Amino acid sequence: MKIPNHIVLFPDGNRRWAKQKGLTSLNGHKQGYNNLLDFSEWCKNKGVKILTAFGFSTENWNRTKDEVDYLMGLLEDCLIDNLNRYAKDGVKVRVIGQRERLPKSLQEAIKKTEEATQNNSNLFLNLAISYGGKWDILNAVKKIIEEGTPADKIDEKLFESHLSTAGLSAPDFIIRAGGEMRMSNFVLWQAAYSELYFSPKFWPDFNEQDLDEALIEFDRRTRRFGK
Repeated sequence: MKIPNHIVLFPDGNRRWAKQKGLTSLNGHKQGYNNLLDFSEWCKNKGVKILTAFGFSTENWNRTKDEVDYLMGLLEDCLIDNLNRYAKDGVKVRVIGQRERLPKSLQEAIKKTEEATQNNSNLFLNLAISYGGKWDILNAVKKIIEEGTPADKIDEKLFESHLSTAGLSAPDFIIRAGGEMRMSNFVLWQAAYSELYFSPKFWPDFNEQDLDEALIEFDRRTRRFGK
């Protein structure tokens, strides 16, 4: 079976899952982040090398202050509380996105986690926090302009080296749970030739068997890259 080297994950449907069960949206987010940890382990065990997961988008800042505050705290706890698990599983963690917008305590938790896991090599977990695909592209453009690079020297390779995912291979497979079928402003440049897979299941209900079914579908596909 062909296993994707790099999977992008939309862990979508946490709030709808909670509503369906008569729980608060905060309960849904908590269950969703717990499932992400399990999903990371499943990916590692199946030979996936890079997992990029959407944690909090640039648009999510428009949610209520209570929900945003809860999510910031949840992200912080998920990073710090799982350092031993990252070490045991050999997971290297990196956060991409607008770090300057995040609470200081979360910024510190990100720094501590990245430093503690930097030598792990079984799985590269890329967490997107305050991330947007349009922001990523515009940010790359700004950095290239600031460097004074002549227009005739700018090519795809140089541009990609200024994206937040610089140094990583392009995503092979994008999995979105929750029944929605759109890219929602995530890795827009990077996903140019990614295979797309949409699951109707809300993310907290997405299990290892669902991942296996997605990987079987990936294995069926022929990637031509326009050839």
